[in-house]
Amino acid sequence: MLPIRLQIYLAHAGVASRRAAEKLITDGRVSVNGTTVSVMGTKVNVDDVVSLDGIPVVTETSFLYLLLNKPPEYICSSSDPQGRRLAKDLLPARIQERLYNVGRLDYRSSGLIIFTNDGDFAAKISHPSSNIEKEYLVEASGHIPDTVIDDFARGVVIEKAFYRAKKITRIGGKAIRVVLIEGKNREIRRVFSHFHLHPVALRRIRIGNISLDGLVEGASRPLTPEEIDGLRRHSKR
Repeated sequence: MLPIRLQIYLAHAGVASRRAAEKLITDGRVSVNGTTVSVMGTKVNVDDVVSLDGIPVVTETSFLYLLLNKPPEYICSSSDPQGRRLAKDLLPARIQERLYNVGRLDYRSSGLIIFTNDGDFAAKISHPSSNIEKEYLVEASGHIPDTVIDDFARGVVIEKAFYRAKKITRIGGKAIRVVLIEGKNREIRRVFSHFHLHPVALRRIRIGNISLDGLVEGASRPLTPEEIDGLRRHSKR
């Protein structure tokens, strides 16, 4: 193996996406051959010993791609100091590989989320430039005015951040269907809060070419080769 950048090595090891691996490095949590590395640009060879928090990591020889239908009140994180239930614990116990979620769904939201140990794949499909659509069903506690739908479709600035739905349609007095591209943190909830609305249910039903398609809450399944290829092709656009 030719020398590769340390963040790429960590991504191949299933530790994190490249972007998240860069933060691990700058936080001083990564060492190479016993020496802490905290700056970008370091390259490693196949015979180097790379450790995270003192524990050696190795590159993955096979990759897993799982789709989970996350129920509400599960957190997308490797641990939680508040003791809340973890979405990753819903994955089959037989899986020994270290998987991490691609993107997030907040604690109260439900729906599709992908888990993998393929860092390159995760980085590509989660980056805003991938233009991969995420579709949500949102139910509010009260009537959603047409002006809210129109403003979200045109774009709205909230605390200096710009939020705009690629597509938004009404499916009931209190419910809408929203398609997003960038997927900024808590985007739908921030827009709803801006208009003094409260979403009582927020469910992601599609990621690119992948939909719920009968997968019950709390259940997971492997992505098919066709689904994986479809997401990869889309991320190159």
